[in-house]
Amino acid sequence: HGRNAIASFLIQQVEGEKVGPQVAAVTVSVQDPAIARVEGGRVTALSDGETQLVIRTLRTREPIRVPIRVTGAAATPRWQFVAHVESILSRRGCNSGACHGALAGKGGFRLSLRGYDPDADHYAITRQDRGRRLTPADPGRSLLLAKPAGLIPHKGGLRLPQDSRDFQILAAWIADGASGPEPSDAALQRIEVLPAAAFLRADTPQQLIVRAHYADGRVEDVTDWAKFSSADETVARVDEHGRVEVLGNGRGAVAVWFASRIAMMRITVPYENQVDEASYRDFTPANVIDEILLEEWRSLRLAPSPRCSDATFLRRAYLDATGSLPEPAEVLAFLADTAPDKRAQLVDRLLSSERFVDYWAYKWSDLLLINGTLLRPDAVKAFYTWVREQVEQNTPWDQFARQVVLARGNSFEQGATNFYAIHQTPEAMTENVCQAFLSLSIGCAKCHNHPLEKWTNDQYYAMANLFARVRAKGWGGDTRNGDGNRTLVVLDRGDVIQPRTGQALPPAPLDAPPVDPTAPGDRRQYLADWLTSSQNPYFGRAVVNRVWANFMGTGLVEPVDDLRASNPPSSPELLDALTQHLVQEGYDLKSLMRLIMNSEVYQRSSDPLPANIDDQRFYCRYYPRRLMAEVLHDAVVAVTEVPTKFDHIEYPGADRRPVDFYPEGTRAIELYDSAVANYFLQTFGRHQRRITCECERSNEPTVVQALHLNNGDTLNEKLADARCIVTRWVEDSLEPEEAIDQAYLRCLSRPPTAEERTRMLEVLAETLAGGASRREAYEDLLWGLMTCPEFLFAH
Repeated sequence: HGRNAIASFLIQQVEGEKVGPQVAAVTVSVQDPAIARVEGGRVTALSDGETQLVIRTLRTREPIRVPIRVTGAAATPRWQFVAHVESILSRRGCNSGACHGALAGKGGFRLSLRGYDPDADHYAITRQDRGRRLTPADPGRSLLLAKPAGLIPHKGGLRLPQDSRDFQILAAWIADGASGPEPSDAALQRIEVLPAAAFLRADTPQQLIVRAHYADGRVEDVTDWAKFSSADETVARVDEHGRVEVLGNGRGAVAVWFASRIAMMRITVPYENQVDEASYRDFTPANVIDEILLEEWRSLRLAPSPRCSDATFLRRAYLDATGSLPEPAEVLAFLADTAPDKRAQLVDRLLSSERFVDYWAYKWSDLLLINGTLLRPDAVKAFYTWVREQVEQNTPWDQFARQVVLARGNSFEQGATNFYAIHQTPEAMTENVCQAFLSLSIGCAKCHNHPLEKWTNDQYYAMANLFARVRAKGWGGDTRNGDGNRTLVVLDRGDVIQPRTGQALPPAPLDAPPVDPTAPGDRRQYLADWLTSSQNPYFGRAVVNRVWANFMGTGLVEPVDDLRASNPPSSPELLDALTQHLVQEGYDLKSLMRLIMNSEVYQRSSDPLPANIDDQRFYCRYYPRRLMAEVLHDAVVAVTEVPTKFDHIEYPGADRRPVDFYPEGTRAIELYDSAVANYFLQTFGRHQRRITCECERSNEPTVVQALHLNNGDTLNEKLADARCIVTRWVEDSLEPEEAIDQAYLRCLSRPPTAEERTRMLEVLAETLAGGASRREAYEDLLWGLMTCPEFLFAH
């Protein structure tokens, strides 16, 4: 529509529902060249009428004919400020954070970051400094054009060549009166990227097309104004013009940004493996997880590893579900059990155990930042006790979230109210509810539209206004003074002001209609209803991804708490299916965990095959990972039987204070908060609970960790302690062969192999012959096993 309007086109190979690589055209022409012309993969409108685009390729006998209809070519195009001017400035980087979109602007000229405030931008361009930036009588002399075109000195360099279409559009807009945002301008409804998905090869580049759909039915090709970024540059990269280049195998995606809208294009590049159907015969799907991933392995040419051994499954299930090791007697009983469904029975036992409650109460305490540096001790205990009660009662996740969001009352009696003691402003409440329960980081939208997401500055303050009336009696001040007993109340008036406009926005959750700002009652009720609705595209997916990552080692979305549209999952189909299962089961997390643990995917060996060794995201095998700090600590305690004493809280500034909350025998996974001082936990990267982010925990190995295992006091002091299991072994005159069996069962949850037993007997004999005592030899035996990768890693 309109004179010189353009429409790009692509020719793609299609096999069934799969869109394959682009196909080169032999000839492309327009049947009536008076109506449109074709050049370089795009059609340009010339005059009103209907014709056809005629394409001939080597793959088709008959030419491909595409209808073309041109309207409005006789009228002078009307370029809109929001749809066109802002789009050009954004695409050329003029309103980026490195240029005029910086907080202070550049050279006295300031624009809103990526055009989030069109009214302010129009004023800055047309009226600020007496309108010196525009020369309507001679648009080419306008500073807005002359500087980026290089006609006069410009620190930003050449941004807008004179012969470009964008230069001509801006010149025409200036000559036409430089109109600003108009209420009559059709709103942008959505953008689409074509193709939406494609199967590519390493030698096949792919061009993308981006189209904007407006409320008046107008569809514009905005490929030249869109911004592109690759979600995984190990698979593919994309240039500024939307041309994709394949770099590796797997699944990748390209995020397309235009006018604060995001669209995703998915790329699948099968591996080079030669996999025959025999590779899948050993894999019999047990549930929907297996069915979906089996099809994905086939399409990617990946083969699954074989089923893991019973001993491996037992240890893995214990660690993943309860954060603890099985007792030696449990190992032997499980290995001797001949029941065909013994693995499923084990899963049920673990999900019903007290250790399951301890472990998941601790995990959700990480999420909610239960921290003695932010709350007084009694408040910490009340918050943790509430969380543990919910896990013990198997409270559905939607009810868990509702109780947090709607909490009110005394902070000692209603533990969930302490969420609002940690986050005391409407803005902090908004950001942390979104991060904890939706895995969305919207903090950037506090100052401007989110640069990587669709969330706007207005949406941020509209949601913050839902918390505007939450108040507390007595919160604030140093957490080390006072008892921390506060009361949360909700007032009947009060609003959050949008700083940009100085006005309060109608309170509204993200992507939801606003609530009447004059309505009585607690606005959070509306938020809780929206948050936990089965129609909310983020709520169920967020917790599914967290649970999946706990059991599978890596999330369907990585990072685990980053569910933005521009960070797609490795398997959207599986994430959708698991979310649907969770909703159908009434947000019962145990049901989700049971589904995962009983899947054949979860029960794969961690040993790679030649046909899956490069897989890092498609779960052909179990991914080994180092035990988290608390679990590793408790494993050392379980092996040695020497507990750790937790008797100090460490505040910022190296201020330590004694506490008596934790009786001897308390495991690290049972600690109320992360402020308890312990060098081992600190060294191995426990969650600090300072911000709602998985990045607060580190499972990365370090040199300091290795040194602590070798020379630190945790292992060495526990092995030398009189209460250590070694003392009993010596007192009972345990023979070396039996000590080896016991050590392997305790540390690795399996008996030693014949080769391992023989080698260990030789080592112990050499040690004893060298003058070492039996105690020293057995201590060395345990130390060696507790510092080996098989002990330190879940596998």
